[in-house]
Amino acid sequence: MKKIFLVFVLFTLSCDNEPIDVDVLISGGTIHDGSGMNGYIGNVAIKNDTIFYVGKNNNFLANQTIDATGKVVSPGFINMLSWGYNTLMQDGRSLSDLKQGVTLEVFGEGTSPGPKGSIRNNNYVSFGEAMEKLESSGVSTNIASYLGSATVRIQEVGYGNRKATSEEMNSMKNIVRIAMEEGAMGIGSSLIYAPGDYADTDELVELSKIASSYGGSYISHMRNEDFRVLEAVDELLEIAERANIPAQIYHLKTSRKPNWHLLDSVIDKVESAREQGLKITADMYTYPASSTGLTGVIPTWVQEGGRQAWINRMKRPDIRERLFEDIRKELSEQPPEDILMVGFNKQSMSSKYRGLTIAEAAKIRGESPEEAIVNLIIEDGSRIQCIYFSMSEDNIRKKIMLPWVSFDSDAGSYSDISKDFITHPRAFGSFARVLGKYVREEKLITMEEAIRRLSGFPAENLGIKKRGYLKTGFFADVVVFDPKIIEDKATFEKPLQFAVGVEDVFVNGTQVLSKGEHTGNFSGRFVKGSGYRGLNNFEN
Repeated sequence: MKKIFLVFVLFTLSCDNEPIDVDVLISGGTIHDGSGMNGYIGNVAIKNDTIFYVGKNNNFLANQTIDATGKVVSPGFINMLSWGYNTLMQDGRSLSDLKQGVTLEVFGEGTSPGPKGSIRNNNYVSFGEAMEKLESSGVSTNIASYLGSATVRIQEVGYGNRKATSEEMNSMKNIVRIAMEEGAMGIGSSLIYAPGDYADTDELVELSKIASSYGGSYISHMRNEDFRVLEAVDELLEIAERANIPAQIYHLKTSRKPNWHLLDSVIDKVESAREQGLKITADMYTYPASSTGLTGVIPTWVQEGGRQAWINRMKRPDIRERLFEDIRKELSEQPPEDILMVGFNKQSMSSKYRGLTIAEAAKIRGESPEEAIVNLIIEDGSRIQCIYFSMSEDNIRKKIMLPWVSFDSDAGSYSDISKDFITHPRAFGSFARVLGKYVREEKLITMEEAIRRLSGFPAENLGIKKRGYLKTGFFADVVVFDPKIIEDKATFEKPLQFAVGVEDVFVNGTQVLSKGEHTGNFSGRFVKGSGYRGLNNFEN
């Protein structure tokens, strides 16, 4: 059918007849089609939800014409790690990402929107049902997700730090089968957090084998990102080889200054594996700081049983000294001066400590940093969201230059910036920062290569069809931006600032951003993986 459509378009355009009716014509812009090939001045025609034409012909009669002279026209960008499910459920506009040109949000780092609940309790929600719920609520970006390996484990094993039984393993593999047939992209793990890290390599291999049989991939926040990072890479490579599955490293990095030099060895390992035929890739965000809870410096052995269990455990005198000692070891490489607290559960805690470092809070409280960390968590009843200044700017540049690395935000997608909260600037700037700072200003990579890594390349890694490129017959996820001014505005001090420079965004042929402003349209769809057993994936 696709070939017939293409032949029809080519035949029609070759005729010197009346102009062809289309819905939208984006004219005169520099087209970068997502392949990495040189850009050229041309036109993009959209009809219904599809790219009708890409090229230099202008024989069209359009209901709407956008003059893109001096602008870049590209495929929509793909956020390879989004935490936007809950924020999009609250507000589907997705402005923090749309204003950077993102048209597809990908969830699933360790945990996924489903499955959750229990059939026995009549509150079970499958992976596919959870994704369809978000789609039906109204979203302006497309959405996709990996199946979280921790989510699978919680369904059968719970939060216990133990090996799954044979019966549990069989049930877990069945969950994977169902999710893959409901549209999951593959298996996503987060092995630095409990209960994800309670899964051993064999368990992850077995789950990945099921995903592989459906054409899915494995993507992982590896078990370690500091002094044991090379061991963690070895585990990922082992999973990829034993399960015969493509594998991707979430937010590639070597954390904490004593370990920065290890990045070269990580790169060498990955490139050696790629040369041997393994399909190994990575993604990254473009900032020298990460963001997670204070769990980043708390050992997972104390976290068994879920949040309330480990908070209660931290109160025990017989536990605390061992816990303090382990935290002190973490702080020897991650100084408390470089851990900034930004998110609390209780307003009373937020008003006292938000925006302070652990070192500053400890001084105010008259406690050691390790005591302050434990006691703050107990008092707030949460993991307390923090920003960790732990990475090298030189390493960021080195990663950006790697042709097998795509990009992510590792953050929610926000629209209402009037609310009183602090987040990481990567939520508002990670993609614009690639095009502004690293393409235009520092010229680390070309515009063609940057757009390939933001669109076509991650689409290929995900195994999705008819997206990621400006091609006839592909879904019309299209971005128009000004290369002269595109820029991230968010900072660590003032993170709630939208990026500038993206003017028009189309998602499935519908304009969701016009001259930088939201149109009120919610045309995003649940994009399914290659294992989907419902409608043909081409219809997503």
